[in-house]
Amino acid sequence: MTVHRATPSSNRRRRSGPAHASTGGRKGSLWGGLAALTVLGATGFAAVGWTSADRGDSGAGTEPTERAASSPAPPRPSVSPSVSASVSPSRSSAGSSEPVVPATGPGTFTTAGGGSAKVGKGPVLRYRVDVEDGLKLSAAAVAEQVERILADRRGWTADGHSAFQRVSDGSTDFVVRVATPGTVDKICGQYGLDTGGEVNCNVAKSVMVNLKRWELATPVYAKDVTSYRALIINHEVGHFLGHGHVGCPGPGRPAPAMMQQIKGMNGCVPNVWPYDEDGQYVTGPATP
Repeated sequence: MTVHRATPSSNRRRRSGPAHASTGGRKGSLWGGLAALTVLGATGFAAVGWTSADRGDSGAGTEPTERAASSPAPPRPSVSPSVSASVSPSRSSAGSSEPVVPATGPGTFTTAGGGSAKVGKGPVLRYRVDVEDGLKLSAAAVAEQVERILADRRGWTADGHSAFQRVSDGSTDFVVRVATPGTVDKICGQYGLDTGGEVNCNVAKSVMVNLKRWELATPVYAKDVTSYRALIINHEVGHFLGHGHVGCPGPGRPAPAMMQQIKGMNGCVPNVWPYDEDGQYVTGPATP
C-alpha cells in the first residue's frame, strides 16, 4: 500500500507531481501488524485466483473480451501506507530458498525491451518497465508479469475505459520500477514521502516497487507471492488512475485491491484484483 495525495483527474489519469507513496518510517507498528497477520497466511487464497484459464483470461498482447463492468464512483484522496511485491526471486549463493534483497543499489535502471499490444478500451496509457541495475531479476521476466497483471480481465481494464500498452522507448504515461529499498526511499523521498525501507510509492509518473515486497510479500501472502505482486501493481496503478484507499466491506468478503491489506485484513479474505469474475468492482468504505 502507499500514501496517496493526489486528486483524481476527470479522465482518471493521474496528474504529474507528488501523488501517492508508501508508508512512512513507523516500522515498529507496521511490522507488529504484519506479525499479527501471519495466522491468516494459509487461508482465503481461493478468493485470490491468480489465473482463471477456464474463463479465457486475457494475456499480454491480446484485447480483453468485452463485457459489462460497473465503473467505480470517483475515489477521494487518501493519505496512508501501502505495500507491494515482485517477479522471479533471486537466491543466495549458498542455495538458500530465501530471496536476496540488497539494502540499496546504484539508482540506475535497465528497461525491458520490446512491448505489448494495447489491452482494454479507451485512450491508451503507455508504460515502461524498469529494473534497477545489479539485481538478480530479469527485466524481461518482470515486464511479462506486469503485462499479465494489467491485461487480466479482473484488472483495471474491466472499468471499460482504461487501456494499457507496454513500450520500451518513446513517450510514456507512467513507469513501473522495481528497485532496492534504499533507491525507493531516495526517489520517493524527493517528493517528501518516507517509505522507511519497507514499502512502495507512486510519485509523479513513477510506480516504485520495493524489491523487499516484490520478493517477500507479506505474511498473509507469503505462500502466494505471485498473487501479492498482482496486488502491488493493481494497488499502485490504481492510485495512478486516481483511486484512493478503501476499507474492508465486511467479514468474509474479498478485500479490495485499494485496501491497505498490509495493515490488517479486518475480516476480509485475500483478494488482489480490482474487479471480480463477474465484472463487479470490489470496493469498500473510503478511508484516509
